[in-house]
Amino acid sequence: MMQPHSLTGILIAAIVAWLFGAVYYTLLAPRWLAAQGKTVEQHKAELAAKPAWRKALPFVLSFVAEFLMGMTLYGIMTHGNLFYARAGAISGAFCWFGLVLTTMAVNNAYAGRRAALTVIDAAHWLGVLVIIGAVVGAWGP
Repeated sequence: MMQPHSLTGILIAAIVAWLFGAVYYTLLAPRWLAAQGKTVEQHKAELAAKPAWRKALPFVLSFVAEFLMGMTLYGIMTHGNLFYARAGAISGAFCWFGLVLTTMAVNNAYAGRRAALTVIDAAHWLGVLVIIGAVVGAWGP
């Protein structure tokens, strides 16, 4: 059974990963929007038309997803007894490579999205999973 101590580590990992994503997409916003075929002005107009809860929803979903990723990585590391930062980061990278990158590449190919969008978003998720894995691994069981 997972200890409250472990949940704290997972929560911290999710917060750090979420903050990483906020900085990452803030810095890459113009490139990310261009990869979607949008301008900054179009994006601002789209946001202005949405109610506040619809603007906040992706941020909440991101945090919940990152928390669940932390739970998953904790489970993987528990089975291998791999609780140290390096093992966690490597586990996160393997999960990204085998599950996230592959899924994103296929989905974006079928949807006809630009390769630049896949690269930008995939790099974000690699950072997220490496951070979560390292924090959960360092925090311990």
